[in-house]
Amino acid sequence: MIRALFLAAAALGLLGCGRLLSLDGEKDEAGQSAESEEQPVDTGEATEGVNEKSAAEPVKPAVEDQEKVGQAGDEMVPTRTLGRTGARVSIIGLGGSFLLSRENGAKEAGALIEKAVEKGVNYIDTAPTYGSSEVNIGKAMPRLRKKVFLAGKTKDRTYDGTMRLFERSLKRLQTDYLDLLQLHGFHYWSDYEKAFSRDGAYRALEELKAEGAVRFTGITSHKNPQVVKEAIKDYDFDCLLFALNPADPHDHDQSLQDEVLPLARAKDMGTIAMKVASYGRIFRSGGIENMQQALGYSLSFPVSTAVIGISSHSELEENIKIAREFKPLPASKLKELEDMVKPYKDEALFFKTAW
Repeated sequence: MIRALFLAAAALGLLGCGRLLSLDGEKDEAGQSAESEEQPVDTGEATEGVNEKSAAEPVKPAVEDQEKVGQAGDEMVPTRTLGRTGARVSIIGLGGSFLLSRENGAKEAGALIEKAVEKGVNYIDTAPTYGSSEVNIGKAMPRLRKKVFLAGKTKDRTYDGTMRLFERSLKRLQTDYLDLLQLHGFHYWSDYEKAFSRDGAYRALEELKAEGAVRFTGITSHKNPQVVKEAIKDYDFDCLLFALNPADPHDHDQSLQDEVLPLARAKDMGTIAMKVASYGRIFRSGGIENMQQALGYSLSFPVSTAVIGISSHSELEENIKIAREFKPLPASKLKELEDMVKPYKDEALFFKTAW
């Protein structure tokens, strides 16, 4: 169902505790299990300390801030402001998986990035655990770094481990700074306890930002909002990257769009959507059938950008076309898309249980 947040926003013309079962995760490069990154946690009390009225009220639709960029007019991807960072980012971003992460794929990845940037796509998201993504993206950075907003991640919850991962990321990406460094996959209470301990990862983010090696800090989550809400309440992250697709409202009190997005917007964080197409699992005959529906749904919410994994140049062209022609969907259409995915919601939300 469409939540109250966007029912109220429709009047503006758009919609603008405890631990869960742990999942097996692959090791990251620091040797730490990804388990803590991939396990969801709920935070029903995370709104304490935040103006409850502002968090409960409909947030200002991000689409009102949408603009075209460059001199090519309608050929360019529109941009929105990334919350309080003030950065202008394209409403679709390049995810560092799929084509960009292929082994020995630097040439192909570079060509894709060049094409995307030419059309105004300036947001690129990657992580140390995305195969060869950092290396491939890094090959294109000497000529494109000043044109892109580059977002990285750390799955390590310690100060030392995060510093090591960050230095390796800079080397692979061939840059001396990141625009955004995010705590990756913040899902479990153990993530919270470790990251915010005396020698936790939050100290590394603070230090790197103070030194100018990182412009902004962020946090990412795929599931169970309680932990990430608590983290957002206790620490002034600049950005939130979260899973958002038409199946999310069917997860009831575990819905990220209902539980976390209002809090993030109340704090004027930059909001970034991911898992828009759920690795293609959201597409089904009689259900969500195309990217226009999937991307249109996510972009109708007050998010700054939606990160999408790309497998080919034709997919990039399709997504750019959808972004250029995007118009916010009314509440009735969003409800229709949610109803369409309901029969296979568990498949569309597979990442909440499989990771």
